[in-house]
Amino acid sequence: MRYILLLTVLLASNAFAAPDFDETMAEANQGAAYAQFNLGVMYDNGEGVPENDAQAVRWFRKAADQGYAKAQFNLGFMYDNGEGVPENDAEAVKWYRKAADQGHAKAQFNLGFMYDNGEGVPENDAEAVKWFRKAADQGLAVAQFNLGNMYDNGEGVPENDAEAVKWFKKAADQGVALAQFNLAFMYAKGYGVPENDAEAVKWYRKAADQGVALAQYNLGIMYDNGNGVPENDAEAVKWYKKAADQGDAGAQSNLGFMYAKGEGVPESNIRAYVWWSMAKTQGNADAAVNVDILKPQMTKQQIAQAQALASQCYESDYKDCD
Repeated sequence: MRYILLLTVLLASNAFAAPDFDETMAEANQGAAYAQFNLGVMYDNGEGVPENDAQAVRWFRKAADQGYAKAQFNLGFMYDNGEGVPENDAEAVKWYRKAADQGHAKAQFNLGFMYDNGEGVPENDAEAVKWFRKAADQGLAVAQFNLGNMYDNGEGVPENDAEAVKWFKKAADQGVALAQFNLAFMYAKGYGVPENDAEAVKWYRKAADQGVALAQYNLGIMYDNGNGVPENDAEAVKWYKKAADQGDAGAQSNLGFMYAKGEGVPESNIRAYVWWSMAKTQGNADAAVNVDILKPQMTKQQIAQAQALASQCYESDYKDCD
C-alpha cells in the first residue's frame, strides 16, 4: 500500500469576513505583514480585485520576508505549482522550510512530501518521516496517513505494522478515505492488530462510502464470502458494481462471475460477457479465461449483443454498461 498525499490548497486570509481591498492595500503598503498576506490571498482568489497570480506572489513575498509563516507557506506553494512564478521546487522547499521551522503544520507536511519524492532536495525518507511526524503530531490528518505509510513500507523508519496502524487510525478517525482503506486492510490481514473481519468491514465501508474503488471491491468480497458480515450476494453485487463502474478490474471480473452464476442478480451470460470483457481489456487473466469458456455457451446473436454492449460500456468509460 503506497499512497502519499500532498496538500494542494493555499491558506485563506486571516479575516472572518472578506476584507475590504482598499483598506487592506493601505495597511499592506504601510508594511503590515498580515495585510500583505491577506492582499496576496485576495489577488490569488480574485476577491475584490481581478485574479492575478503574479500580484499574489508579490504580496506573499513581502509578508514572507517579514517572517510571516502563512505567507511563507503560500509562497512555497506558488513556486511548487508554478503559479505567478516559474515552477521551482528548490524555491518551494526554501519557503516551506522557513514556515515549517516556525511550526507551520501544512508546511512541515509539504516539506516532508518534497523529501519523500526528491523534489527540490535529494530524496531522503528519514527527513520525510521527520517532517511528516512533526505535522502528524499537530493533528494534520494527511501527515498521519503518510507517516503510517512510511511505517507500513519501512521507508525512513524500520517497518512496524503496529505503528502503521496507530497512524492510519488517527487519520481514519479524521475521515481520510485512504487511511480508512489501509486500516481495514490491516484488520483483514491481522497486520499490527489482531485479525478482525468485522472491523475490516467497518473501515472498508467508510472508505467505500467515500468512493474508494478498492474499498468497494473489498467490501464486495466480504459480503460475497460472509467475512465480518452475513453472506449476502446482492450486497456483494452492489459493491462490485460501484467499483467496476470506476474501472476496478478485479471488481469487473467478480461482477461477471455473479452474472454468470446468477448470484445476487438474474443470471445473464450477456452481462457476464460484458464485465469479463472489461476486465480482460485491463489484463485480468481470470476474466480472459472466463470469456473463452463462456463464448461456446452463447448463441451468435447473444455474442453480437454482448460485444455491442461491451463496446458501449468501454467507450463510455464504464458509465453506460446496462
